[in-house]
Amino acid sequence: MAFTRQNWRGGEHIPPAGTGVVVAGNHISHFDPLTFAHFLWDNGRATRYLAKSGVFRVPVFGRLITAAGQIPVYRESRDASQAYRAAVAAVRAGELVAIYPEGTISRDPGLWPMVGKTGAARVALETGCDVIPVAQWGANHVLAPYSKRLRLLPRKTMHVVAGPPVPLDDLRGKPVDGVTLRVATDRIMAAITAQLAEIRGEIAPAERFDPKAVGLPPVGDPKQRRDEQQQPEEQP
Repeated sequence: MAFTRQNWRGGEHIPPAGTGVVVAGNHISHFDPLTFAHFLWDNGRATRYLAKSGVFRVPVFGRLITAAGQIPVYRESRDASQAYRAAVAAVRAGELVAIYPEGTISRDPGLWPMVGKTGAARVALETGCDVIPVAQWGANHVLAPYSKRLRLLPRKTMHVVAGPPVPLDDLRGKPVDGVTLRVATDRIMAAITAQLAEIRGEIAPAERFDPKAVGLPPVGDPKQRRDEQQQPEEQP
């Protein structure tokens, strides 16, 4: 992406091709799947996305990720389990599966990672693979959340940072129940949040934002709701 600058860090944590792995990242823009995939490609890995089905309908981006064989998640439907099975099969086949645990673009007022869903943890615990946390920032300055207007100038910097595997060994071998999945998911989100705080040079909120707690719908632009949360302006 010649129209942006890249600040890639932590590539040494991405395992080599042929190693099944889950990479879990924060979601801040419909543009960030491209920066996420670019980072992983530059570190030697093709990406299979586990992403909400709505992303596949976004002009241009949707066609690109469909052609690349990504995995749509049809949330709140009978087809949702198909995505999980496809992700497990991909990891067992030695592929890298990228998952946004939040399940949607962050609705946190400051675009910090929200409470995560348990899919990434479930895939990791079933397959025994590592979860690599990845934080990203900057894509939201090119394409603001739920916006359709690209802002290419002035040239933006895309920050993507990978961290070491999330410690899950003490959870492996335990029943994969709600308690275990929540513990694993909280660790994943904490690792992503810590890396994002480093990128931004800011302190993350003490508690992660939970859209359900404020009555936001699971999908769609929260600005369409009366209790919308205002997004932050681009930082200089």
